[in-house]
Parts: sequence; structure tokens; C-alpha cells
Amino acid sequence: MKLSPLGERVVLKEAVAEETTKSGIILAGQAKEKPQYAEVIEVGPGAMVDGKLVPMEVKVGDKVIYSKYAGMEVKLGDDEYIIVKQSDILAIVE
Repeated sequence: MKLSPLGERVVLKEAVAEETTKSGIILAGQAKEKPQYAEVIEVGPGAMVDGKLVPMEVKVGDKVIYSKYAGMEVKLGDDEYIIVKQSDILAIVE
């Protein structure tokens, strides 16, 4: 199965949460903060504004930072994804 986002939506694969802090303290499962860093897996065609298609600013393979409470989490097989609107993406990490 494959996720194909519609409109200005983007499918992200979240980065793995850190197991330890910078000082070496091991974090319990519930103490790990949800990462806001992810890789773009699929991109929708873009949004329609005044009858014109506005192209997407992100592309497959980009590493991005997105809003903390944005999107919807989806599980497909063994993989977990998050679907967000392009406007919920704050920056592309280069």
C-alpha cells in the first residue's frame, strides 16, 4: 500500500526519538518528547487558489521541522506516518 496525499498535504516519516540526553541520562518511554523533525515521504499536487494550482515548496526526501501538534498520525503496515498540511511545515533542514 502507498499513501498519496491530496491537495497541499504532505506525508512525513518521523525521526526516531532520542534514547539519551546530551549529558547521558537514559530516558524512559514516556519521558521522550515527540520529535518535530521528519523526512518527506510523499507530497500532494498542491493547493488550488483562485482556480490556479499553487505548487508545493517541499519535495520527497526533504528533512523538515513541523508544528508540534500538527497533523494526523497514520499506521500503515509496520510503519507509522504523519500527514500534515504544507502550512504546518516550519522549515526545511539543509
